[in-house]
Amino acid sequence: MIIQWFGQSCFRIESDKSALVTDPFDANIGLRVPRLSANVVTVSHDHDDHNNVSAVKGIGDTSPFVIKNPGEYEVSNIFIYGIPSFHDDERGQKRGGNIIYRFELEGISVAHLGDLGHVLENGEAEKLEGVDILIVPIGGTYTINGKQATQLISQLEPRIVIPMHYTIPGLKLGNKIDGLDPFCKEIGVCPKEAVSKFKISKKDLPQEDLQVVVFQP
Repeated sequence: MIIQWFGQSCFRIESDKSALVTDPFDANIGLRVPRLSANVVTVSHDHDDHNNVSAVKGIGDTSPFVIKNPGEYEVSNIFIYGIPSFHDDERGQKRGGNIIYRFELEGISVAHLGDLGHVLENGEAEKLEGVDILIVPIGGTYTINGKQATQLISQLEPRIVIPMHYTIPGLKLGNKIDGLDPFCKEIGVCPKEAVSKFKISKKDLPQEDLQVVVFQP
């Protein structure tokens, strides 16, 4: 499995048989929109820094399968579970809903929390039990912050954590969000070097210590 990050909540996750893209963004947030291809595109919520599905082309002659709703899906050898949640801590009263996605591919379970804005309730946490890789927002303001993310990580106990949705050069949002440092101070295990791509197989998943992966912005 190869994972790449392009800013905000946009990732491309590639297996030996297929690829998916999460939360592609529009150019109006100040970041360069990457040219991506995938079998599947997931959208956590309908805001323009997460829903630019036209930026993603299909693989071969087939357009990508776009998922914008909770439910269970199987597309191109990827099992996808969309779990309803909220974009704020007032049950969606301020910013509406959010979808957490859990992906199963190559024997690895990956959870992408989208713009989660609250601590997990019991039912939500149960659906994420046993996740290997947790992709979690840390910027605050629009999502949970670094402290809340660290508490959530302790709750779910993933093997690998990838932070997202934090300030990077060029990013323009209506309100300021935190950078990476507050989260790293809370979690205490951020690496000194960032990566452009992260490659992992099931046999190489950490067995004891938590691994945090930070991508180059």
